[in-house]
Amino acid sequence: QVQLVESGGGLVQAGGSLRLSCVASGSIFSINAMGWYRQAPGNQRELVAVIRRGGRTNYADSVKGRFTISRDDARNTVYLQMNSLKPEDTAVYYCNADILATSVYSNMDYWGKGTLVTVSS
Repeated sequence: QVQLVESGGGLVQAGGSLRLSCVASGSIFSINAMGWYRQAPGNQRELVAVIRRGGRTNYADSVKGRFTISRDDARNTVYLQMNSLKPEDTAVYYCNADILATSVYSNMDYWGKGTLVTVSS
């Protein structure tokens, strides 16, 4: 059983910062890409940022220069540092990871339950 648990969401004023964390736990053999998605009310879930093994990253255009994704493989953790937050960043942020668990023979996508980020104007 593999679980992803996010933390770090909350209420912040526009221009402020938050740092999200996501820890993967369970019977993990290896983790490939880890990423963050978000979903605002009435909108589809969208990719925010992804980081692959080796550190290559990709960002949504809307967050480039403001958000930074990083990972700590020793702790099976991915982070999202969010600076210069805007009201339009308000959403539920979900952690995603491509994981090979010890009990299966192929990689699978896992999702956290999400953490709410609210940016007030």
